[in-house]
Amino acid sequence: MKKAPTIRDVAAAAGVSVSVVSRVLNPDSGPVAPAKRQEVVRVIDELGYRPRAAARELSGGHALTIGLVVTDLSNPFFARLADRIVWEARSHGVQVVLMTTQEDPHLEAESLDTLLDRSVSGVIATPTGGNIEKWARLQDLGVNVVFVDRTIEELGNVDVVSIENFDSARRSTEYLIGLGHTRIALVTGPLSTSTGRARISGYRAAHETASLPVDPLLIRDVPFRGDAGGDAVGSLLAMPQPPTALIVANTAQVQSSVRRLVQKGVRIPEDLSVIVFDDNPWTELMTPPLSVIRQPLDMLAVHALELVLGRMQGKLPEGPRLIEVKADFLPRNSCAPLAQTATR
Repeated sequence: MKKAPTIRDVAAAAGVSVSVVSRVLNPDSGPVAPAKRQEVVRVIDELGYRPRAAARELSGGHALTIGLVVTDLSNPFFARLADRIVWEARSHGVQVVLMTTQEDPHLEAESLDTLLDRSVSGVIATPTGGNIEKWARLQDLGVNVVFVDRTIEELGNVDVVSIENFDSARRSTEYLIGLGHTRIALVTGPLSTSTGRARISGYRAAHETASLPVDPLLIRDVPFRGDAGGDAVGSLLAMPQPPTALIVANTAQVQSSVRRLVQKGVRIPEDLSVIVFDDNPWTELMTPPLSVIRQPLDMLAVHALELVLGRMQGKLPEGPRLIEVKADFLPRNSCAPLAQTATR
């Protein structure tokens, strides 16, 4: 990772003094010859120097501020994750600039530009899957990046903290297969996300281990926003051979999916065994309580902050680190052996 350019780097490359660069950055502070001004502006653009860092460099301040980019605060998982990261950061005396992208790569790009202008030294983010060049440039400018929950395969030099997505999907699928189910539906996130791909891979691996064929019509990768989960569940129930078990591995779509089951009068687990990826307390209050993959938010937050601070303080060795946290599988009464499932 290259060191972020400083005001002195700009001055040296432009062949002027630091005070001239400062006057270019602050037009009211004094005159600068047009040719010199043009050259300084060119070098600033070429080096990727962020002008707002000048005041901090000249004053010698070293404020610890990180950016936190989450995809959707209406998603309970990300709302709780953001809360835990902010809490952990404050316990270390670190300020957090929170940005939300609403799963929109264009908003994500704007957020990254804003964080660069704020001259943050580190960023913890849940990427949308796009903006590969912007993420790479962020690192090139010396900003320490940690991805949490998701990753971008093309950016192999970024630290990542996530749950064991493949293993979580595999375990939940194996559990249902162990109960005798062979038609198991999976509602997961978009294939553009690492979590969506990993959970489908885990689901397929469980089938392969059990020598069971995978019906691709039982796999539904849906967006995180909106009611796509409920729509997917409705179409699954309408199949000529509907599933006898369902895994909702898209946390944002759990409520929509369960709501559709209730609206359709589906009896759980008599008609359908259900497992959801959600650690929200309401899942335990359902009748019957839902079997869940509980995602360890506290550990995700702690590891993400430790990584970004360790990078900022130069305490970690070179090379990316991948930390996968084991999620808990909590079987409850929403799952039953196939022999106990009513014939529909």
